[in-house]
Amino acid sequence: MRLDKFLKQNRIIKRRTVAQEVSKAGLVKKDGRPLKPSYEVKPGDILEISYGTKIIIVKVTDDMKYEVLEEKTIKIEEW
Repeated sequence: MRLDKFLKQNRIIKRRTVAQEVSKAGLVKKDGRPLKPSYEVKPGDILEISYGTKIIIVKVTDDMKYEVLEEKTIKIEEW
């Protein structure tokens, strides 16, 4: 399954076009390397997704769902 479709179908990101933009911006990584929206997600993949003020690390399960391994919130300092 394509990365952008995986993110949308599992409701990690609500819209597929936004999932494509996030991927193109290099905010979805596997092993520290940015992934393209067309990347074929496989069971066992561990993905790092930076979206908004969150960083989510997920493991893709055999049924193409996901398990959250870690979730961080980035604090934005006000000027």
